Amino acid sequence: MISALLDAGCKIIHSSSPDQAPFIVVFETATRERMGIVAYAFLATRTPTKNRPADERSFQIKYGGKASYAADNTHELWQDPMGMFTTLLVGIEPESGLCVSADPIVHSPTKFFIRLEFKDEHAEATFDQGWHAWQRIKRNASVDGLRVETLVGTMKTKFLDLIRFERAARGLDPGNRLILAESQSLALPTSRVRRPDEDAGVMQMAAEHPLVKQFGMASNEILDLIAGARRLKMAVRGWVAEEHLRGALAEVPGVTHCARLDGEGGPDLEIGYRHGPLLTVECKNVARETDCFGNPKMDFQRTRAAKGDPCSRYYRPAEFDIVAACLHAVSAKWDFRFALPGALPPHKTCAGRIASNIRVDNHWLADVREMFLRAYAAKGVSV
Repeated sequence: MISALLDAGCKIIHSSSPDQAPFIVVFETATRERMGIVAYAFLATRTPTKNRPADERSFQIKYGGKASYAADNTHELWQDPMGMFTTLLVGIEPESGLCVSADPIVHSPTKFFIRLEFKDEHAEATFDQGWHAWQRIKRNASVDGLRVETLVGTMKTKFLDLIRFERAARGLDPGNRLILAESQSLALPTSRVRRPDEDAGVMQMAAEHPLVKQFGMASNEILDLIAGARRLKMAVRGWVAEEHLRGALAEVPGVTHCARLDGEGGPDLEIGYRHGPLLTVECKNVARETDCFGNPKMDFQRTRAAKGDPCSRYYRPAEFDIVAACLHAVSAKWDFRFALPGALPPHKTCAGRIASNIRVDNHWLADVREMFLRAYAAKGVSV
């Protein structure tokens, strides 16, 4: 781990003794960013084991001997409440440079002397690409309620990128952790020593952004704040989807008006098409998981209900003209599908409301111009 950081141009400020665990390393990057890790690191091997698949690799999560923790084999994996240190749970093959990272929050508390398995195909994909993410069925799903977990494989040349990823992924559910890992594989080059002038322009622009001055925080501190707050990150993801939708609709031939709306609890966008009256659009992100037919699933409800009216959490069809489903969680692209709210299934117990669990199936349209015409037809308007 230390040699990987040195190869990436980092300066080691402190490292704990290699005979004590977990391993603590504090370092400074080539761009003068100070970071720290608390690493629960174990040796990853490919050792044929009786009654186990032949294509299996693994690392054992264990420290010391069984006798030392026989009375209470429950161990919390430490997390820094201030967010200054990033906790890693990793298996490493020193010879090949392979590193497999698991979510330390999902595995905390853990038992020692347990195995975490992964396949040859995942190791080979990591060797080929330098970065690879996949999901694994958990053996102890009945204990913590999570059936799957997301593992990330990386090579030694991207170890610094892995630290940054785990810092950003802290607290994410397995699905969103996979999305972030897959997008990171496309965005990150191999970590290397950068020339000071390479990032100077970008860093200067970020430092002069009005929010940096208003919040009194550095740009990376603001991003770390978003990354470390699950609800804030999900809110930002929603706004990002709306902005991608606004940009896409603004380019559609015939659109004469396209604007974001910022009303509390109201539609997200306002659209003018040809010479018709304005249409309103509600945008929602789909979930990572699909149904058994491969259709994306969408949680279609407000964050909370009004006091004394639980049905107010669910939408009425008349509240907007079009529903847009953002497919990024499934496709990793900012694609959208569209439906009329009146065509969505009704809520089973709240009369006049739309169901909260929606399937984005083949009844949803990719052609938004056709959806505009259907929305006007529903209003009795011809354009």
